[in-house]
Amino acid sequence: MTSTSLAPPRVDPLPPPPMPTPPGKDLSWVRPALVGLLALTAVLYLWGLGASGWANSFYAAAVQAGSVSWKAFFFGSSDAASSITVDKTPASLWVMALSARVFGMSSWSMLVPQALMGVASVGLLYEAVRRVTTPAAGLFAGAVLALTPVAVLMFRFNNPDALLVLLLMGAAYAMTRAVEKAETRWLLLAGTLIGFGFLTKMLQALLVVPGFALAYLVLAPTPVRRRIVQLLGAGLALLVSCGWWIATVELMPASARPYIGGSQHNSILELVIGYNGLGRLSGNETGSVGGGGGGGTGMWGETGILRLFDAEMGGQASWLVPAALLLLVGGLVALRRAARTDVARAALLLWGSWLVVTFLTFSFMRGIFHAYYNVALAPAIGATVGIGAALVWRERAALWARCVLAAAVLVSAWWAWVLLGRSADFVPWLRPVVLVVGVVAAVALLAPQLGARVTAAAVTLSLVAALAGPAAYAVETAATPHTGSIVTAGPTVAGSGGPGGRGGFGGQRGPGGPGGQPPAGVGGGTGAPTGGPTGGGAGGLLNGSTPTAELTALLQTNADDYTWVAAAVGSNTASGYQLASGDPVMAIGGFNGSDPSPTLAELEALVAAGTIHYFIGGGGMGMGSQRGGSNASGEIASWVSSTYTATTVGGVTVYDLSAR
Repeated sequence: MTSTSLAPPRVDPLPPPPMPTPPGKDLSWVRPALVGLLALTAVLYLWGLGASGWANSFYAAAVQAGSVSWKAFFFGSSDAASSITVDKTPASLWVMALSARVFGMSSWSMLVPQALMGVASVGLLYEAVRRVTTPAAGLFAGAVLALTPVAVLMFRFNNPDALLVLLLMGAAYAMTRAVEKAETRWLLLAGTLIGFGFLTKMLQALLVVPGFALAYLVLAPTPVRRRIVQLLGAGLALLVSCGWWIATVELMPASARPYIGGSQHNSILELVIGYNGLGRLSGNETGSVGGGGGGGTGMWGETGILRLFDAEMGGQASWLVPAALLLLVGGLVALRRAARTDVARAALLLWGSWLVVTFLTFSFMRGIFHAYYNVALAPAIGATVGIGAALVWRERAALWARCVLAAAVLVSAWWAWVLLGRSADFVPWLRPVVLVVGVVAAVALLAPQLGARVTAAAVTLSLVAALAGPAAYAVETAATPHTGSIVTAGPTVAGSGGPGGRGGFGGQRGPGGPGGQPPAGVGGGTGAPTGGPTGGGAGGLLNGSTPTAELTALLQTNADDYTWVAAAVGSNTASGYQLASGDPVMAIGGFNGSDPSPTLAELEALVAAGTIHYFIGGGGMGMGSQRGGSNASGEIASWVSSTYTATTVGGVTVYDLSAR
């Protein structure tokens, strides 16, 4: 007698997509797609690059100084005579100053290296993600980074963030290679790159270290004792790669080097630990213009878990943060049965820890915080979304995986709808399109069986829902010149304000100059000055000065007879005069005007020795002293005004220090 089974017929699950493609074995379409991604990124980052002129004139002046003086180059001095440094370590200035030495000082020679760093970062991210998943996931991750609005802004600007992102990207790639076979050389390279990241923007570079170290310690395919020794070696590489410069500066006699800008006691360690270190977390930054409040609104915005989603910050990088967190969890679930040493899990933990630690630090830090800091999140968002999506897609035969994919698309479309709604006049048709496309894509992804064409359509719609919003912001950012110390990406946003927001005092969009040259007034032209908090052409705490041709000609008169053609309170005030004249201008008090450099007695001695020609009034006088910094700049300004005769040149008050 033949028995009949009552069990249901077997249904084979959908086949998984290809596993990681070995190097050199990519499909025929991959290389052209990668070349296309990098080419489009280069166009986005390079097109019309010179329209922003000197961009952040604070750093541009230091680049100009480093392009003519090796001493200023090494220390990151604000002027070629090395009176004071910028308030950062100088690695990013080295790259731009070398370019200026080779090609001459211009906005293009200064900014093109920054743009190329962005293209390189996209390529590195592609390669890091491709190694642990698929080429498609790598391309998606690279596109997310390339189109993140704040990344477009920073890779077209002269702040240190561009080099910091590239170095941390390189470190993450090196960690990815290290964890594959527990290779010490890659681990040492990661530590070295993070060390140079420290020389770019100090303690911010260390935010990735805890997650990187933990992922390697837990997951690397080698005995635990060797893992510990290897990590100690990487830590030593980190220490050496940044410590050589820190030790040189700290041990050198103060008389042989410039004053350390941003410190109150002429100490690089004070700058690293205080103003640019723990002070950024606590808000206790001596000489700063203000800090945040614990849970309340301070000078730099309200702290809290929703900080990076608010009106000022949301459009910078948060478009795919909810999806990234969903896919981070989903990817880890997909790997729940994988071996301890699985490279995809290690990569997901590397990038996920970068995202979570940086996000939480930025959300709750109470010191100086600007919207453009969000660029540090962009590589981690791209990698986490790319890797997580690839891992969950591999499990799409299961209902939970389809739900995660659909939820990631739906939340991305909804959040884009919210962000686009904050700029009512900015491509208003895009907002409903993104939402509708996202809903359709999410519904399609929930279906248990999809044909090849339907699958392709669902994936395409998902990409549109995820990238259309940030792409629109990215194009708008690239098409708009930006100048000043505080800038933000994207269009005008309702409800943003304060430092770094629309309507803040930090500057935002700058006039463009013809032929890629600096805008009129900034590079020595005769256009109307943009003005700062004080109005006129004197600049201010956060805006560079914009001298007229008449004032520039005055500064250049007998310039070779003086070490500094002029002195002015505040680095931004001094920067425009220096860039216009091409000669050193002393920045009294550093960035905030609150550093005790020089003191009144020191300035009197310099004037008596005939080293300074003019003193220029206006600018950001005494702005930093409200936070406990030195009032030396105020004392100097009072002494000059009571001792010398004031004249007005090009709308700016000038004192001739050579005629008492």
